[in-house]
Amino acid sequence: MKHRIVVLGAGYAGAFAAGNLARRLSPADTEITIINALPDFVERMRLHQLAIGQDVAFRKLADVFAGTGVRLRLARVSGVDPERRTVAVTGEDGDGELTYDTLLYALGSSVADHGVPGVAEYAFDVTGLSSALRLREHLAGLGEGGTVLVVGEGLTGIETATEFAESRPDLSVALAARGELGAWLSPKARRHLRQAFDRLGITVHEHSGIEAVEPTRAIAADGTSIPADVTVWSAGFAVHPIAAASSLEVAETGQIVVDRTMRSVSHPNVYAVGDCAYAIGENGRPLPMSCASAGYTNMQATAAIIARLTGSEVPTTGLKYHGNHISLGRRDAIFQMVDGDVRSKPWYLGGRPAVWLKSGILKGAGWSIDHPTFGMPKRKRRLATAPDRAGVRAAAA
Repeated sequence: MKHRIVVLGAGYAGAFAAGNLARRLSPADTEITIINALPDFVERMRLHQLAIGQDVAFRKLADVFAGTGVRLRLARVSGVDPERRTVAVTGEDGDGELTYDTLLYALGSSVADHGVPGVAEYAFDVTGLSSALRLREHLAGLGEGGTVLVVGEGLTGIETATEFAESRPDLSVALAARGELGAWLSPKARRHLRQAFDRLGITVHEHSGIEAVEPTRAIAADGTSIPADVTVWSAGFAVHPIAAASSLEVAETGQIVVDRTMRSVSHPNVYAVGDCAYAIGENGRPLPMSCASAGYTNMQATAAIIARLTGSEVPTTGLKYHGNHISLGRRDAIFQMVDGDVRSKPWYLGGRPAVWLKSGILKGAGWSIDHPTFGMPKRKRRLATAPDRAGVRAAAA
C-alpha cells in the first residue's frame, strides 16, 4: 500500500508543500491529498485590496493541482486524532474521515479579537475571503464622508489603512495604534511612513489601545470615543483551536510545538508549517506569523519529510527573518531590513523601488502557486522501504 500524506490547508504554506512533495516523491509509493475548505487559492496578502473594491483574481485549486497527482478534497477540517492518525472533515458530501501516515498541518490563522467586547459583533477584518467580501460590500455602501477606523499598527493595519485612503479619498480613514506608529522601523523609514499617512490624509490615534467596539464608534483605553462607521480589526492573529483540542503538544498560542525540522515534538508523523507552527528561528525566538515564515517552514518541513521517507540525511534550511515589506497603497512602499535580533537596520528601501520589489514578490508567489510542481522531473525518489508501509513508518519515525 502507498504511504498516505495528508496536507491540511491550501494557503501559501500548504499549497507550496503539496506541490513540492508531489514533485519529488514517486507516485508509485505515495498518495498525497490536500484538504481545503474553499475551492480557490486565496492570496491573503491581497485581501485588503479586495475589500476596498479592487479586482483580485482567484485561482481554482482544481486547476492548480491538475496533472500533479495531488488529490484535492474540498472540505472543512473539524478535528485531528494523532493517536489514530485520522482527520475528521465535513463538506458538501457530509462528514468523513481520512487516515494518514504523514500529516502536514497548515491551517493558518484568523483574526484575534483578544476578548475585546464588540469585535465579534461589529468589527470587520481582512484575514479571510468571506470576511473581506463582507467588508467590501459594507464599504461599497458607505457614502462620502463615511468614517473608517483601522485598529492595529502592524503590517496588516498599515497596509489596510493606506490602501483604503488611496482608493477611497472620499472616506475619512483613521488608524488606532496601541503605541507609536512605526516604532519598530528605523528613523528614516518611520519618517517615510508618517509622510505617507499625512499625504493620504490618515488620522493616527497613537497610544490608543481599543477596549470596546460599538456600531458607530470605538472606545480607547483612556475613554476617548473614536467615530467609526466601519471598524476594521487588524490587531493580531490567532490559530484555529483544532490542534489544541487534540493530543498534539501546543504552545500557549495554540500553535503546534515543532523541532528544528518542523516535526511535532509529541507526534513524529505530524509536521506543522506557517502560522500554526511554533517554530524557533535562528535568533532563538519564535518565528512571526507571516508569509515569509510560511515559506521558510514549508521548505524545511518538505525537505525533512522527503529525507526521512527516502532514507536520506535530513537537511536544515534557513529560518532567519530578513525584514518587513509594507505596501502604502499602489504607488508607495517600505522595505525595512532587520538584523539577527529582529531590530531594524538603519537602511531601508522606499518609494517606487520598494513597490517594484513587493510586486515582484507577489508575482513570484502567484507563479509558484500556478506551477506547484515547478515542472515535473523525469525521475522521482522512491521510498526507502516501499511498498511495505510498516517499514515506511519505521523510517519516518
